[in-house]
Amino acid sequence: MKTIIRYLRQEIKMSQQDLAESVGVTRQTINALENGRYNPSLLLAYKLTRVLNVATYGEDTDSYLSIEDIFKFSDDEL
Repeated sequence: MKTIIRYLRQEIKMSQQDLAESVGVTRQTINALENGRYNPSLLLAYKLTRVLNVATYGEDTDSYLSIEDIFKFSDDEL
């Protein structure tokens, strides 16, 4: 699975540690997600999507990205 977590996180100048703390995981988990070595639970994917959207777009919910925008599966993974 590919993600745009690193891109979004860097755009808002958030460290892996800060993102990890905001969703209740370790920095190593965020690193593994960014490098495609870990598939998150649905709950973790939702938390990450929520935190990244709020940090990036604030209250402009019309601009929010969906889970599918942030976590991209290839056809062979489905």
